[in-house]
Amino acid sequence: MSLLCAVLVAQEATEIYLFDLSEQDDQITISNPINISNNPGYDNQPSFTEDGLGILFSSFRDGQADISKYFLSENYRVWLTNTPESEFSPVAVPGKKKYFTCVRLNEDETQYLYKYAFKKKLPELLIPDLKVGYYLWFDPKTVISFVIDDIETLQVSSFKFKIRYPIQSNIGRSLHKIPNSAGLGSNLISFISLDHESPEIYSIDPLKSTATYITDALPGSQDVTWTSKGTMLMGKGNTIYKFHPGIDKEWQAIIIEGDFIIDGVSRMVISPDGSKLAVVASEPAM
Repeated sequence: MSLLCAVLVAQEATEIYLFDLSEQDDQITISNPINISNNPGYDNQPSFTEDGLGILFSSFRDGQADISKYFLSENYRVWLTNTPESEFSPVAVPGKKKYFTCVRLNEDETQYLYKYAFKKKLPELLIPDLKVGYYLWFDPKTVISFVIDDIETLQVSSFKFKIRYPIQSNIGRSLHKIPNSAGLGSNLISFISLDHESPEIYSIDPLKSTATYITDALPGSQDVTWTSKGTMLMGKGNTIYKFHPGIDKEWQAIIIEGDFIIDGVSRMVISPDGSKLAVVASEPAM
């Protein structure tokens, strides 16, 4: 069974909530939650479009996963795919408004990264023979991938130079570009290393393979994201925590305004302008 298929079978039903996000001085507050998936079962892996006006995500229906898009200003969603295959981890291709990529689990259980057009063209296989679990567009010509093998590796695929190479092994699924405002340097991404007794978060330059320790991950958590002001967010249970490198000494809980109850927080992603936070959490019990 492939990694994504196994995760889908094992994971509880989830929903995706969209919050307003405010970061002032050393305090982060989220408020005004909206359930943007509102769909029984698996809804996961949200990502914002480059203009920040839409959110792509994987959503379960009719026994498999398709890709949906939620429009923020209109407050509605549409289905982008309706295929025999399952599609996961949709991301808008940087600089290419007409295209998005996703990991497709084919009926023969092969699992590759494909490029799709929003206008119903046939998908294009991007990286042949590479079993991609999760990935990040580093720039319009470079993809950083969590590659599934006996040991999960972090690999760089350069479409410009037509090369690919590994830069780390035994890593977690959460891959993000680090904003310069974090004070760690430029052209860096973050990943979670599983090489230690407790998972640790590192920065790495994918062109030089130079990794630097940032902080320990929250126990039992797998996902981080970064605000536009350089603060990391990580969820655990019913709480979202923050950590700003060079400022915070430990993870600190952020404020969730109102009486909204959220639990089972996992993946999170922040809009390009830093004003919105999409959170994957457990589907409320009926």
